[in-house]
Amino acid sequence: MKSSDEARTISITDFDLGRLENLLGKIDMSNSRDTRHLDELEFELGRAEIVDPKKIPADVITMNSRVKLLDLDSGEEKIYTLVFPHDADPKADKISILAPIGTALLGYRVGDTITWEVPGGTRQFRVVQILYQPEAAGDYHR
Repeated sequence: MKSSDEARTISITDFDLGRLENLLGKIDMSNSRDTRHLDELEFELGRAEIVDPKKIPADVITMNSRVKLLDLDSGEEKIYTLVFPHDADPKADKISILAPIGTALLGYRVGDTITWEVPGGTRQFRVVQILYQPEAAGDYHR
């Protein structure tokens, strides 16, 4: 799913990690149609570098971050906000962490290239800018 460097460590705040682990604990993985994707999210969380919210670099995508991506195939720029499932709204470009692109975004930095598998093949995006990161704005528990 993420390509820049499959072995590289992503960064995540301890606050986001706790909320995401709680979320995963509530999902019945045996009945989920997205078991592979949920396993990928669990894998990402397991390999992440855990950082205090006040110390996370401002160029890292955290939960509730609003990011500008460049589609490397089409050249089109897109803006998404990474949210928890209950806040997801594709029409408002609010992408759930449980969506494949949501998992792909978490913990990556400005300049990183992300490979996203879609039904029609593979798309590549580069993280161009973080327009809003809660921690950088002083919103440590958002």
